[in-house]
Amino acid sequence: MASRVNDQSQASSNGLKGKVLTLDTMNPCVRRVEYAVRGPIVQRALELEQELRQGVKKPFTEVIRANIGDAQAMGQRPITFFRQVLALCVYPSLLNSPDFPEDAKRRAERILQSCGGQSLGAYTISSGIQLIREDVAQYIERRDGGIPADPNNVFLSTGASDAIVTVLKLLVAGEGRERTGVLIPIPQYPLYSAALAELDAVQVDYYLDEERAWALDIAELRRALCQARDRCCPRVLCVINPGNPTGQVQTRECIEAVIRFAFEEGLFLMADEVYQDNVYAEGSQFHSFKKVLMEMGPPYASQQELASFHSVSKGYMGECGFRGGYVEVVNMDAEVQKQMGKLMSVRLCPPVPGQALLDMVVSPPAPSEPSFKQFQAERQEVLAELAAKAKLTEQIFNEAPGIRCNPVQGAMYSFPRVQLPPRAVQRAQELGLAPDMFFCLCLLEETGICVVPGSGFGQQEGTYHFRMTILPPMEKLRLLLEKLRRFHAKFTNEYS
Repeated sequence: MASRVNDQSQASSNGLKGKVLTLDTMNPCVRRVEYAVRGPIVQRALELEQELRQGVKKPFTEVIRANIGDAQAMGQRPITFFRQVLALCVYPSLLNSPDFPEDAKRRAERILQSCGGQSLGAYTISSGIQLIREDVAQYIERRDGGIPADPNNVFLSTGASDAIVTVLKLLVAGEGRERTGVLIPIPQYPLYSAALAELDAVQVDYYLDEERAWALDIAELRRALCQARDRCCPRVLCVINPGNPTGQVQTRECIEAVIRFAFEEGLFLMADEVYQDNVYAEGSQFHSFKKVLMEMGPPYASQQELASFHSVSKGYMGECGFRGGYVEVVNMDAEVQKQMGKLMSVRLCPPVPGQALLDMVVSPPAPSEPSFKQFQAERQEVLAELAAKAKLTEQIFNEAPGIRCNPVQGAMYSFPRVQLPPRAVQRAQELGLAPDMFFCLCLLEETGICVVPGSGFGQQEGTYHFRMTILPPMEKLRLLLEKLRRFHAKFTNEYS
């Protein structure tokens, strides 16, 4: 700090004007933000890619980015119907082309008619195109077995992430011990810790039980809540189902217990359900928090506040770049809901192509329509391959000494636990690195495989993990898993 002040004084004496914005004067909350999924290890992967392009010799020929759930970057083909309708919406002259099926044309015309000037390039209302909000509400009703959904409670968003941050903004308030505390699962998706740091909220960790396939335990929720009340005012409980990075799928009984807990303790529930289409394990089934809440009846159904989130980025769609998503709010105070609309209006509107894509996701071709057969075949192929990859990942990791991987019940990641020799832990500490960050960096430098250390997601003290996506093509995934297994054995031997 002193050196920076001296630098600024020196600059003034030399007739140079000091910077207004420096690390010392910038928002300290932003400095505390960390986002491991795109953190230092990914920056190093980008540097390695550049070095390979420049002809620098490496022990590998390509960098395999298994750090992020970006399906199409990993080679997954887009769903044909989605891209046909998008093409027609973006360039309406194609509506005269014989190369597009009639149901795709009808869908594009319907979307365009709901846009200002019948153009995807026009702003929409801040909560999203009304027609698409109605379609989302109908989708939720079908998904939840006929339980009503009100389109006025649906807000379209720039992916699920934007909606999650918006709801958190509404909830964070107070000073000192009255500052809002937010319970998040550990391991967690780093969006939550990053958003809480930026908002200067209090992060309250509750640990998932690795010994029980990353189960959510109510006793652990209660422990976290009681301890947090000494330092903040816990008001929010976040749940990720299916889990990221842990891949667990919650049972209905667990969801009921979480809802009862939130109701009894006066907590606002946030349900991150972006992986609801990604359930693979036999006996596992996705249950939406909204459906379970409504079926529990009063007082829960009529009083418990809930926001649930979905996205076009995951599932079988993998349309990350279009940034389409939504939040449905349940039992939210009507005046607060108006404030939420106001907050969203500052950002004008979510990307309109993303809204259009969301409409196709929530209302895909019907069995009577010409595109249905191809759509259904493509969807089933993607999900079947993901299920096979989930099983393969678990199998190969669990055959490796020193690596243990829970079943990947859902989502699109594995989160294996790795044993690291004491000398490796010591070397990491000497370098000022978390031990699993040291392992992942060594893995990247030697094999070109980019995964994210578990320390970026949170983990029990003394345990080490990494998150790896299961998205690469099957043969590349098999090769990646084998290389990773061999590297771990070599690393263990080297530091033993």
